[in-house]
Amino acid sequence: MRENTTRPTVLPVAPTRGRLRPLGLDEVRITGGFWARRRHTNATATLGHCRDWMERVGWTGNFRAVAEGRIDRDRRGREFADSEMYKLLEAMAWEAGSGGSGGSGSTLDADAAALTEIVARAQQPDGYLNTAFGHPGQQPRYSDLEWGHELYCYGHLIQAGVAQARARGEGELAKIARRAADHVCATFGPGGIEGVCGHPEIETALVELARLTGEQRYLDQAALFVDRRGHHTLADIEFGRAYFQDDMPVRDATVLRGHAVRALYLAAGAVDVAVETGDDALLAAVVRQWEAAVARRTHLTGGMGSHHRDEAFGDDFVLPPDRAYSETCAGVASVMLSWRLLLATGEPRFADLAERTLFNVVATSPSDDGRAFFYANTLHRRTRGAVPATDTDSPRAESSLRAPWFAVSCCPTNVARTLAQLPAYVATVDDHGVQLHQYADAEIATSLADGHGVALRVRSDYPSGGTVAVRIVRSPDRPWTLSLRVPEWTAGATASLTEPDGTRRVVPPGTADVTRVFRPGDEVRLELPVTPRWVRADPRVDAVRGTVAVQRGPLVYCAESVDLPDGRDVDTVQVDPSVEPEDAGDKVVVAGEVAAHAEQSDEPWPYEPLDRPAVSTADRTQIVLVPYHSWANRGPSTMRVWLPTTRQRTTEP
Repeated sequence: MRENTTRPTVLPVAPTRGRLRPLGLDEVRITGGFWARRRHTNATATLGHCRDWMERVGWTGNFRAVAEGRIDRDRRGREFADSEMYKLLEAMAWEAGSGGSGGSGSTLDADAAALTEIVARAQQPDGYLNTAFGHPGQQPRYSDLEWGHELYCYGHLIQAGVAQARARGEGELAKIARRAADHVCATFGPGGIEGVCGHPEIETALVELARLTGEQRYLDQAALFVDRRGHHTLADIEFGRAYFQDDMPVRDATVLRGHAVRALYLAAGAVDVAVETGDDALLAAVVRQWEAAVARRTHLTGGMGSHHRDEAFGDDFVLPPDRAYSETCAGVASVMLSWRLLLATGEPRFADLAERTLFNVVATSPSDDGRAFFYANTLHRRTRGAVPATDTDSPRAESSLRAPWFAVSCCPTNVARTLAQLPAYVATVDDHGVQLHQYADAEIATSLADGHGVALRVRSDYPSGGTVAVRIVRSPDRPWTLSLRVPEWTAGATASLTEPDGTRRVVPPGTADVTRVFRPGDEVRLELPVTPRWVRADPRVDAVRGTVAVQRGPLVYCAESVDLPDGRDVDTVQVDPSVEPEDAGDKVVVAGEVAAHAEQSDEPWPYEPLDRPAVSTADRTQIVLVPYHSWANRGPSTMRVWLPTTRQRTTEP
């Protein structure tokens, strides 16, 4: 790994070592296209929506209640509700630090300062800060490490403090976070409580604080938490210790398992520790777990987690579309892990999964107006959902339509902080040049390893189109390398790269490199084949055997009942994969059949001999598919990603 000696200020993840150096929000601006629209909505609607809802349901008031000595009777929300305030503060900091996507940086700063003042009044003199434990009439501090989430909440507090310090300079929130981190080190360090939190999160936060401050004790404490995990320090529960990733040490695990968000947060923290300590064995262990989970436990959308009851990974190849939990927060955590692995190794496969997850999980959660969210992301909705109430929170995570708020509302703020920091996932630099990983209209201005400045302008209609044009705005008078990721989904199709001198070449999945002395005005063009194509699953995924799906570029598509004739449901659809899908603007059209109604039998037994002729009343037609991330924005509907294929049948006389 190389040392990252130059780091910009506004940087969500700032490893001191690694194959690639990330670029910060002060070096990359997303200026147009899909992600610019999403970020604008996030800044102008979602941040305020989250702030208002936390005030409405009393989570902001919990901090006031602590300061005023009435928390034992007035506390509202779950034990981890404090963390939502911290995730919102983090999102505000990154948004302000990126210049504000349609919002005012000064307004964000003022809102953050007001919320920070409320938080500050609840912190105890020794740094302890929690509204659910440790006060008169409540359970004692750290009396429920399995479910209490105290350290988890500190993790989000610390990340918010780091965000503020990098985006706006060290202020009150960063000081609150440092006092809390010092308290954690004193309480859980050597000679202290030899335990871990039931929900990993603090590990990656402590590493980032160590990177910010240069204080070794924060890194040491993070490493200690990682090494303690898996030694049965937490009580056994009905889901087993794997739920907490406390069944075996991180270094011994071969696959991500248990509660999906917990597993992915822990893996991200382990990568951070491995990078900062030079622990190649720990890094290799996490790569091994990522590989196994991607190969056997990940949905087509990039979603992770197939169990509703424990929000967990299932066994290998157990990926039922109608029971896909695919929690939005697991998508956020997956992007966090993939990004860290990309920085550590430089391997584009990690950016491939991040792209898939961003477009098909993270982008699916919020509604078009940014004020309602999916907590879980099913791949097959069998019944039309009920429109949730807009004046109360939804009690169920797997709500049938996007809801404005949840009793457990971790996903809205997680989406908000991810979209706020998204420009930092676009590009990196190394000793040889600049690498582009995610494609959007963007302006990039940074320095190469030798200190020479470069500036690029990226223009693309991605993911609607496959053209990525990179124009050189500023460049040193020496050769350097511009690298563009060629996604794995281009395998079997033709991606091409055109250099400034007009040389055109076919490029395989991986990275396409151009090394030369660039001049201002030079342009490199990457053409990616975004023609829609059929996709089938590994036959070991029993739940989708005999079905196919459609993917166009990085986008997964689905059938939605609002596009079917006469109000029919998606379970009446069968498609013909012998006919190639056709582009239809932002939609895809496929050939198939739509039955008059979901096939039902009047027979008292639902099984019949294989040689008995089947009767079809289906109409041959064209079936419209829409991007999965857009479904359920047109009212209640049924939906499915994996579509049954047509069969030879006897026509009804």
